[in-house]
Amino acid sequence: MSDTVPETEIPVAEAEPETTAEQHPAGPAGEPEHDPAAPAPLHIPRVPTGDAEVDAQLERLGDADHLATDGHLEVYEDVHRGLRDALTALDARPGPPAPPSMPGMRS
Repeated sequence: MSDTVPETEIPVAEAEPETTAEQHPAGPAGEPEHDPAAPAPLHIPRVPTGDAEVDAQLERLGDADHLATDGHLEVYEDVHRGLRDALTALDARPGPPAPPSMPGMRS
């Protein structure tokens, strides 16, 4: 008795030809194959801050979810600029009026 298993030859007509992703981009059941390099949303919830300007900038971050990595920088810089402008606007808003000066007192 031999421990070796006889090799089974597959007839050439029955062998499947090699295919490339270009020939069959969809996987089983017509689903697209997973491409780890493709853009994918992170599904990080964005909690509203109550400030419409800041909330709009945070929503803008969602645009990066659908871009390739080299497109993220433009979105991040745009959001950073918008948030910086919102903070600067807080400093520029007039505060309460200064108390009137008393006669004879120097300011």
